[in-house]
Parts: sequence; C-alpha cells; structure tokens
Amino acid sequence: MDDAQSEHESCDILLRGGVIAAIGPNLPPVGEVIEASGCLVTPGLINTHHHLYQSLTKAVPGGQDALLFGWLRTLYPIWARFGPEEMRVSALTGLAELALSGCTMTSDHLYLYPNGARLDDTIDAATEIGMRFHPTRGAMSIGESAGGLPPDSLVESEAAILDDCLRVIDAFHDPNPGAMVRVGVAPCSPFSVSRELMRDAALLARDKGVRLHTHLAENDEDVAYSLAKFGCRPGQYAEDLGWTGEDVWHAHCVKLDAQEIDLFARTRTGDAHCPCSNCRLGSGIAPVRAMRDAGVRVGLGVDGSASNDTGSLVGEARQALLLQRVARGADAMSAREALWIATRGGAEVLGRDDCGQIAVGKRADLALWDMSGIEAAGNWDAGALLLAGPSKVRHLIVEGRQIVRDGQVTTLDLGAVIAHQNMLARRLAEAM
Repeated sequence: MDDAQSEHESCDILLRGGVIAAIGPNLPPVGEVIEASGCLVTPGLINTHHHLYQSLTKAVPGGQDALLFGWLRTLYPIWARFGPEEMRVSALTGLAELALSGCTMTSDHLYLYPNGARLDDTIDAATEIGMRFHPTRGAMSIGESAGGLPPDSLVESEAAILDDCLRVIDAFHDPNPGAMVRVGVAPCSPFSVSRELMRDAALLARDKGVRLHTHLAENDEDVAYSLAKFGCRPGQYAEDLGWTGEDVWHAHCVKLDAQEIDLFARTRTGDAHCPCSNCRLGSGIAPVRAMRDAGVRVGLGVDGSASNDTGSLVGEARQALLLQRVARGADAMSAREALWIATRGGAEVLGRDDCGQIAVGKRADLALWDMSGIEAAGNWDAGALLLAGPSKVRHLIVEGRQIVRDGQVTTLDLGAVIAHQNMLARRLAEAM
C-alpha cells in the first residue's frame, strides 16, 4: 500500500509519535510490543460517506423495501424526533461498528438538526472513541411546502445554515498534517436545498479552505428530478454551481454517464462509492470500473445504517469487487484493487496524503486482521481478507493509539452504549 506497492513479510513496524517510524525485519523492541504473528496488517480502512445518526433506525418497517424517495419519506418523521442524546449515542454506536470492521478514519454527513442537535454531538463521540473524523455540516433548506422532499420541520433557513458552517469550521477544523478532526460543508442534495445555497456553500468552503460534499446521481429518480427541475443532468448542475474540483467529493454517483465521468476525471472530483446501500435501495451498480479507468478518485462509503443496514467497511470492499465483477466480468476488479480503494482511495478523496498507506512518515493508522481463524483457514494469499475474511479486526491503531484490542473496543464501555442505543430506539418506535 505504498507507492511501490510493497507487500512486507516477516518484519516489524515501529510506531512513534503517531507516525510510522520504521519498517523492517528484527527492529529492536521499543515500548509496548503488539505480537502480530499470524496477522495480516493493512492500513486502516477509510470511510468516505456515512450518516452516523441512522444507526438508531436499522430495519425500520415501511422503509425496508422502498426506493430512495419513498424510503426518505418513511424515515424523516422518525428523525425529526431526534435530539442531542440520540445524535451522540447513535454516533458512538456507528463509530464503534466501523472500528471493529477495520476503519480508522471516517467522514460523516449530518444534514438535519432537530430539537437542539448540533454537529458538536458527533464530534464529541468521535473524540471519545478516538477515531480520525471528517464531519460535514450538512443542511436542508427546501421543505415540502416549497416543493422539496423533507418535511418543513427538518429544514433550516439558509442564513442560519451558513452561519453554523462558519461556527463549526472555526471551532473544530484542523488543517494540519495528522489532524484528528477536519470539517467539511455538505448541503444534503440538489432536491433539498436551493441553487443559491449550493453556490454560497461552495464559496464559503473555498474561502475557509475546507472540502465540499453532497449526494449526486444516486438513482434514476435523482436524475429525473434534475432534468425536470434544472433542465440538465446532475453532473452539469454540479459543475454550473462550482461543485467540481479536487476539494469536492460526491456520494453514490451510480448514474453518472460517460460525459460526467470525464468531467469528474478532468476536475479531479471524488466519488464515495456505497455498494451495499446502492443494492439495498435498488439504486443500481455504480460504474466504478469506468471511473477508475478514466482516473476518477474513488473511495468507499458504508452510507447510513438505515439503508445498509450495517456499518462494515471491509464488507463494503468485498461488495465493491463483487458488483464490478457482476457488471463487467470476473477480472473487473481484484481484491488488492478493492483494498486500495478502501485505504488509499479514501485518503485521496478526503485529501489526506498523510494517511491510507503503510510507509515511513505516514500516520500510524493500522488494522491487524487475525488470519488464523475459520474464515481464512486454508488461504494461500493476502487477497483472502476480502475473498474469505475475517470481517472484524483483532487490533486497531489510530494515531499510534490502540482503540481495538483483541476484538474489543478499548475506549468506551460498548455494552453500555448498545443498551443505551436500544433504549433510545424503543422510545422512538413507541413514540411513532
């Protein structure tokens, strides 16, 4: 996973000060020693699209068999009952689930703020668990009464949205190498905000030096809406409003056509590919092979747990390679390429050249996979991680700190968090 595509065997990795200090055989032990015999060590996996709050609404009746727009209409009234407690606990649960699946860095797209909830709630959760975090200040400004999809109770005024974007950037964004928190600006989608907010958000983000994120071309309904409302395809709409460039990444992009793929490649615009969610909602198979061949930056995303309904990043990597093979043949994507997308691909999409690889000087974000169990029994090659398993890490290290040890999260009482999560879910169900 370095520039030379090195695959090391029978060697040691020395971590110091949050970075990888040395790689090689028989390094002298310094400080704590983690015995990794029988393990495959990979860069920590990187999640480029999530809605952490949705971990409280898994498998909701009425939304289990719906397409995107119908699914949203089922879930919006439930999410309108959330508050700070629900946001923080659901984030803790979602982050722990990601960590156990090998993820060391994740973005989050939080675009609704009912009952006093703030982006701060999720940032607090990520700080507690110890994961590298790229929260994005999402927004919805066009409710049902104005022709939008979300209920009016979940939209905000555009002035308030922009003011809060400035607040959270100034309070939390760290542009320095090794940053644990970087904030982005992320209006929810072309069907929930105005042209003016999309344009103003792009101007604000570039003035503050932060990245831009939204949903784009997720399914046929999405494209039809763009053609009907804006008179153009989603890619053209994005380009017209300043939403292309190396500081932009879009979620899904299932329905990009050849011209839009070329646009993304030319402008170095990124894509967060969410294969499991795209399957769950019947959105289709994103043209990842064509995007990669054209030079588009592609990372992986688990998407929200209300449309997945799990948060396994290693599972997404496996699903990504399987779907490309279904669409394009058995040689369309290798396990190593899928792992590259899950690590260095995600780092590129999020603008993190300090992460996503095992190389001296890069951040000490590592996943250690136990290959001695039943899932990988009989394997001949490291590709077994995605072709066979395991699906959970033995150890996970972020910035040189161990946040999963022997398959258990070390930074919080996960049993208590799960109990709190389930209580909140029951309370929401009863209220509905």
